[in-house]
Amino acid sequence: MAAAAKSPTLVIGIGHPHRGDDAAGLLVARRLQRQAPPRIAIRESTGDGLSLLDRWQQKDRVFLVDAIQSGAPEGTLHRFELGQGPTPFEACRNTPHGFGVAEAIELARTLGRLPRRLIVYAIEGRAFGIGDALSAAVEEAVLEVVRRICAEVEV
Repeated sequence: MAAAAKSPTLVIGIGHPHRGDDAAGLLVARRLQRQAPPRIAIRESTGDGLSLLDRWQQKDRVFLVDAIQSGAPEGTLHRFELGQGPTPFEACRNTPHGFGVAEAIELARTLGRLPRRLIVYAIEGRAFGIGDALSAAVEEAVLEVVRRICAEVEV
C-alpha cells in the first residue's frame, strides 16, 4: 500500500471475473501488474462508484478500464479524458454496474474530487452473462489497452 500512496498514477481495472467480457478491466489490471513500471499503482474494482472516489483521491492521473455496451462492434476501444470536459454519460453508463463509473465521475465533479487527469478506456463487450467466456475481440482489446496505458505512462 505504501507504494500506491506515493504513486501519482493509478490504474483501476473494473469488472466481474465470471461474467465474460465484463472481466476486461480486471484483465488489464492483472496484465499491468506483471509488466507496468513500479511507479504505477494498480487496483481492481467491482465497479462500485462510491469506492472509486476514495481510490483515486490524491492521484495526479487515473486510468479507469471497464467494459461497456454501446452498440459498437465488440472489441471497439473508446478513450475519454474526463478531467476537463463533461462525461460522455451515455457511453460510460452502459456498463453492468449499478452506481458505476459515469455516476462516480459526475459525483466527484460536483464534490470537487476529480483527479487532475482522469482517463477512461471503455472496451466494447458482447457477452456479460455469468459463466460466459471472454470474446476473442475483447481479449485483443485488453492487450491493446495495456500497450496504450504503458505508452501513455512512459510519455
